[in-house]
Order: sequence, then structure tokens, then C-alpha cells
Amino acid sequence: MTDTAQIDSTDQVIAELDDWLSSNWDPDLTVGAWWERLGLAGWSAPTLPANAYGRGLSRNDAVRVAQEIDRFGALGAPAGLGLLLAAPTVVTHGTQEQIDTFVRDIVTGQKSWCQLFSEPSAGSDLAGLQTRAIRDGDEWIVNGQKVWTSGGQHANLGMLMARTNPEVPKHQGITYFAIEMIQPGVEIRPLKEMTGRALFNEVFMTDARVANDALIGGENNGWAVANTTLANERAGLGSGGGSGAGGAALPGTVGGALDGRAGDFASVKSGKKSNGSAKSGKGDGGDAAMVRALAGGTKLLVDLAKSNGTAVDPKVRQGLAQLYTWGELGRFNGLRLKAAKSSGSDIPGMPNISKLSMSHIMRLSRDLGLQISGAAGMLHGYNQKDREAVAAATGNPLVGFVTEMAMFAQAPSIYGGTDQVQRNIIGERVLGLPKEPNNDRSTPFSELPKNI
Repeated sequence: MTDTAQIDSTDQVIAELDDWLSSNWDPDLTVGAWWERLGLAGWSAPTLPANAYGRGLSRNDAVRVAQEIDRFGALGAPAGLGLLLAAPTVVTHGTQEQIDTFVRDIVTGQKSWCQLFSEPSAGSDLAGLQTRAIRDGDEWIVNGQKVWTSGGQHANLGMLMARTNPEVPKHQGITYFAIEMIQPGVEIRPLKEMTGRALFNEVFMTDARVANDALIGGENNGWAVANTTLANERAGLGSGGGSGAGGAALPGTVGGALDGRAGDFASVKSGKKSNGSAKSGKGDGGDAAMVRALAGGTKLLVDLAKSNGTAVDPKVRQGLAQLYTWGELGRFNGLRLKAAKSSGSDIPGMPNISKLSMSHIMRLSRDLGLQISGAAGMLHGYNQKDREAVAAATGNPLVGFVTEMAMFAQAPSIYGGTDQVQRNIIGERVLGLPKEPNNDRSTPFSELPKNI
């Protein structure tokens, strides 16, 4: 497909979306009713195929769709790990019945998801996980601990990796489940970070139960299924890949937003106007808003530099240009990948490259933001009251986002697979470099030394 044909195709999609929004957006609908309308029309997750409530669009076109919904002033899709990770994984490895059960509730915002992968002794070595699932008739009994679980306190379901056969090599004895988070055997404890927020959690499962028909991709085939989840995570979190952060309206029954008025959560734009109050319901909707602000850091830093006069500093201007350039590289890599896939090929390692790029962008944003802020960058509010006090003291509400970005910048190089893991994957799977010698692919997991 030529570049002109791609542009024409994208423009047609956006024109169709505009017509649909003009006929369907109603700010007085409940959030749940609007998300059902949006999701069943294929606009919540347009990258998914038609049999999975999508439209088969490229990732770049899907970003354009999300931007157009926001520009129109309508409430966007029920974003989060359900759309970013669970839906494409179920579509790739699940049955049509599982797609109709799980994916429908994701695109319509009825259920929210979290990711139950990492453990205290199995972070970068994910295949070393020790959470066990033992078959009990039509169910499995799960015992173990997970950590760094984003959004666990708001989740209805979790993407669970559990060991179902310890007598085979560690990559072969893992199974992937969709487990109900709201049950007696699941305890969720938020972890407060140095930013003052609690985006992550630790999760304890004690005789928790998961139905056998919630097993995704086949028993003991969980490593292959998890790699699909991880590929989507790295592509989605990487530069030019969009974001897994949700809006002010949290999806799922725990967030408390489904019965709210859709217009109260939508952006205020020309044409269709809402009151823009953006109530967060239960939980801290500000966490998601903070992540979205961090993702849009270049514009934020430009605005800050203009407001405090540092925009004339040649070093600041050079830093802003560098930051913008890295963002554009991410966008162009996305376009390259779209063009490659439209011709039936691929660009190996692009999700990993994008993830590394995002880590670098966050570090650049951290350093440049503190440079622009000067002495004000030493002030930080660890709760809403303190954030308001910092804004009042500095006379600039953007300073709080800069300090939050500075402390949050350490996280992207760790979550979703560390930078070192990304480089290993590129080296081994893309460049064909030899792996480090080990026996973990031939020795039963039960015989391997454990990190205790």
C-alpha cells in the first residue's frame, strides 16, 4: 500500500467515525451505556478483528481514532490493561466463546483487568514464578503472591500466570488464567510509591479459585500466551504506541463510574459540550490522569518553559528539540511498522525498541523538567492538599507534574520488562546472538535452585 493510499484509508476511517459520533454521542447517557454503544460499534478497540468487537485497524490508525474521539468531545474508550493486554491475548489464544465472554466486557467497560505476572522472587526471570494452581474438578485452586500489580485495587479480573506442572522445565509448566479478583481468597494491598501515589499493588492468593473454562490457550502453554501479552504491553507502553492509562472514568464495577453521566467525564470541545467535571468515582482517578500527563510530557515542558522564561535558554531549547525528536522517531517507527504489516511483513524487535525508547524519553523528561523548574523542582506534594500548596507557593501548577515525572521516570525502565531484558531479547531473538549458558530449559523446575 502506498503512503497516499494509507493516508486516504485513514481519512476514510476518521470520516466514518465522525459521522458515527454525530449520530451516537449523547453526554446524558450513563458511562456504561455509552461504552456499550462505543464498544459494540468497534470503536473502543479498533485494532481487534471484527469477530472480537474491533475493526482490524493498525495501531497508528487506532491512535488517530482515540484522538478524534477526544477532539470531538466524547468520552473515550474504557482504557486500561483490559484493552491494552487482555483483549488481544484472548483474541490470539482464546476460543470464540472466551472472546464473547471476556472481550465483550472489556470493550464495553463492564469489567476491568490487572496483570498477575511478577512475583517477589520472579521479576525479570518471569518463568521462575512459583504461584501454584492445582486442578480440583472443574476449577483450579491457586496459592501464591504477585507484586507490582497495576490497578489491582480496581480490577474485576486478573491475567494470571501460575505453575501447573513443576516436573517439567520452567517455561513448559505454566498456565494462563483469567481469574476473578473479587473473591475471598484474593487480598490486594496497595504499594505507596515515592511519588505519594499507589499505582501498584501486591496480591496474595490463598486457596483462590478459577474456573477451568477461564484457562486461556491450553494447559501448560502459558508461556506462549504470556509472550503475546508482553509483546502488546511493550508496544503499547513504548514510544509512539499510545498508553495503557485509563481516563477519569475507571472501567469495571469496582471503579464506580459506570452509572455516572458520560458527559461528566468527557473533554469539553466545540460542538458537543459537557460540564467537564470528570468525577473519579471510587478510588483515585487522579493516578490515571497523572500517567496521561506524564505521557504528554513534551507539551507540558514547553508550556512550563514558556511560563517561567526558560524557553529562551539555548540548552533548554536544545533539550526540548531532542525530546520532540525522540517522540517523532517513535511515531515514525509506528508508521514503518504499519507499512510493513500492510505488505505482509514485520519489523522484528520493534516493540522492544519502542519500550527502550520510552524509557529514554522519560529520563530525558526528568532531567529537562528539573532543569526548567530550577529551585521549584525541589518541592513535591505527596497528596492532593500538598500538591495544591506547592502550586500556590510556586505560582505554577505545572511544577507538581514535573517533580512527579522526575520520581516516576525510574519506573518505565523496570515495568513491562527491564531495559536489560529488552536488550537481551533484541540480541537473542532479533540479532541471533547466543544465549547465556544455563540448563533451565532442560531441567525440571522442581530441581532448579530457587530465589527464596
